[in-house]
Amino acid sequence: MDEIAKFAVGLDVGTENVRAVVATVGKDGSMSVVGYNEGPNSGMRKGVVANLTGPAESIDRMLGEVERMSGFEVNSAYVSINGAHVMCTRAEGMIAVGAEDHEISDDDLARVEQAAVVGRVPANRDILDVLPLSYTLDGQGGIKDPLGMTGSRLELKASVLSALAPNSLNLRKATEGARVTAEKLVPSVVAAARAVLTEKQMENGVAIIDLGSATTSVAIYEEGDLQYVGVLPVGAHNITNDLAIMLKIDTEIAEDIKHRFVAKNLAGEEPEGDIVIRRNREELAFSRAEVNQIVEDRLSEIFDGIRKELKAAKYDRRLPEGVVLVGGGAKLKDIAVYAREALEASIKIGLPKKLGGVADAIEKPEYATAVGLAMMAAAESGQAVQAKTKSKSHKSAGKKSGVLGKFFKKF
Repeated sequence: MDEIAKFAVGLDVGTENVRAVVATVGKDGSMSVVGYNEGPNSGMRKGVVANLTGPAESIDRMLGEVERMSGFEVNSAYVSINGAHVMCTRAEGMIAVGAEDHEISDDDLARVEQAAVVGRVPANRDILDVLPLSYTLDGQGGIKDPLGMTGSRLELKASVLSALAPNSLNLRKATEGARVTAEKLVPSVVAAARAVLTEKQMENGVAIIDLGSATTSVAIYEEGDLQYVGVLPVGAHNITNDLAIMLKIDTEIAEDIKHRFVAKNLAGEEPEGDIVIRRNREELAFSRAEVNQIVEDRLSEIFDGIRKELKAAKYDRRLPEGVVLVGGGAKLKDIAVYAREALEASIKIGLPKKLGGVADAIEKPEYATAVGLAMMAAAESGQAVQAKTKSKSHKSAGKKSGVLGKFFKKF
């Protein structure tokens, strides 16, 4: 008889890559990674779905290996959402809850959240989450959790995460095309924060920056709560494109060069010699100074944008715990040194940790979002399912010829 296990799935749908992490959840809440995989994505631009077929097929192919590795059939997941349309706004609400001896219930908390967002979030936006900052009960402020307390008037201050409704709907459709239900959409940088930030960092004040391929996301935490989220429509792939255009090479060679550069203001001195790349028995040489200049120009633009986000949130040079970098762009050589000079703050590379199983293989900055999504799924809605191994070829063939085909014909 197959065993019944509780598991959680995080699905990071990026512009260039899709990643998934499957973890079993113990009775004590501990997580053990049993499956993971990543693969190329298509059909998305700057974090937004441009056509449904591309992401659906990419997710389908990538999950085949995840299911073989974990022994679980993935039918639902917490899914990342990204793009400049993702916003974090402040909201306040107040309700009367009854007599003075009334005990605050879950229904009261839901009502005050509803009161906070009604009329404050435009109708064309999908509310992803309401994150309470503080409650006030009968004039007593600074309450983190009023559940069970007594009072007659309840007030709430909260951060509201939202996204444009058409973009979130299309993302859900894309995952459904791969027969995966998006239980919850979470901004990628918020999910990454769950995986790499400590309670101390979030309490004292810290920023997390997700350097993706086509977008750069910024989230700021203080007093244990999310204070700000901003997304820039530029990312590490822009560096690759700049190198390809300026050096007149294809993007594969440009990507290789991008991960080998050493800019003089990062390492302290200019290394000698040219950069040499060997491709198909051909040897290509490029001026290191020119490569460094191209990369620095684009990094300067990205970090100028990040600095503007920090200033807009009024946290520029006001973060005791500094900045944590995650995402594929965090693997660039000497990026922490560059970021320290550009942002005038301490810099760390964020790596997801404190997981069991095969977690060592995914302790990388690019897996922070997928791991964070799985952690959120485990904490909020881990599922009990029957362990079942299913071959990738059978799964993919069934989807593409049957459900996937009918799905896209419908939409």
